[in-house]
Amino acid sequence: MKMVVCGCCAASWRRCVVMSLRLLFLLPAGLPVRSQGESQSDNKQMDNITIRQGETLFLSCSQGDFVTHTAWLNRSSILYAGEDKWSVDPRVSLVTLNQDEFTIKIEDVDLTDEGQYICAVQTSSRPRTTSVHIIVQVPPKIVNLSKDLVVNEGSNVTLMCLANGKPEPAIGWRMLSPSDDSLSSDSEVLEIPFISRYRAGVYECTASNDIAVDTQTVELTVNYPPSVSDGRDVGVTLGQRGVLQCEADAVPEADFEWYRDDRRIFNGFDGIEIEDAGAFSKLTFFNVSEADYGNYTCVAMNKLGSANTSIILYEIIEPTSSTLLQAETASVLEMTSSDLEQTAFENDLLEGPGAVQDGNSGTSTVFTPTCLLLIVLLQLLLKF
Repeated sequence: MKMVVCGCCAASWRRCVVMSLRLLFLLPAGLPVRSQGESQSDNKQMDNITIRQGETLFLSCSQGDFVTHTAWLNRSSILYAGEDKWSVDPRVSLVTLNQDEFTIKIEDVDLTDEGQYICAVQTSSRPRTTSVHIIVQVPPKIVNLSKDLVVNEGSNVTLMCLANGKPEPAIGWRMLSPSDDSLSSDSEVLEIPFISRYRAGVYECTASNDIAVDTQTVELTVNYPPSVSDGRDVGVTLGQRGVLQCEADAVPEADFEWYRDDRRIFNGFDGIEIEDAGAFSKLTFFNVSEADYGNYTCVAMNKLGSANTSIILYEIIEPTSSTLLQAETASVLEMTSSDLEQTAFENDLLEGPGAVQDGNSGTSTVFTPTCLLLIVLLQLLLKF
């Protein structure tokens, strides 16, 4: 054995050691080959071990009696030879080494750890090997995703999502907010032709395999020109406060302008205040005058277009005390006319046969219509 090691001095130190161990355990390059006279049990192939990326792997093989040498190898690299650690990887450590068991540990397993591992045991009679293939599963991770987009209505939109993982992840798209199950895709690409304002929102890409699920979102903003709600005419009493309101739906938000006929109105002009808040604009008159009544136009605009609506400010006339008196007098007179007709009918009955006369004057005991009318008018006057 010393001669073999010396003969390898011209080669690299690690390669020399590997060759020495192969000779020691009768392990040729590649998979172990049984020498003449070895039994089938001397070289065992264990079932594949599947482990998730980031977990801890334990590799163990049985020793048996009269063991003289032991080693764990990963492909062409020696991890442990007996109690001596040959690997420079800090994640690899020895757990157990005795006559019954030879176990090593690999922490935070990664894809680079995938492959074949061999446990070689040299007994007093012959070498024995056990091999196992490690499969590392990797949870999906989205590595390339479309950025948030701002497009104009009518544009063609393509969203892209790429992901890594093992097994290879399945990728899909869906409209998350507002939720719309009709807008989805079972591939890396989601295409939306001639996009409308109603397709704006948050889209979610999902990458999934047997291990886990990874999701990321893209926000899609759709610009469109303003549309203005029909204006509502406003009636205001002279001298009172009046407010005209205008509402516009637009992305980006619309800017507002107010006009009286063809003349633009500015904030603070003639005691008028203009206040814009998002999709709304208000034109406020704090003390409406005769000159304020008329037709006003609200114009909403953004970089894609404009829209307008007209609103009329008209006068409401409140009734005064004299007009109220005239109205009530007319009502009373109408009622009195009906009462007079009833009184005349009653007088006809009293003046007929059997009517009761006053003992002194000989006149009937009924009120004249003129007296009744005066009493009613006097009661009305006392109210004011």
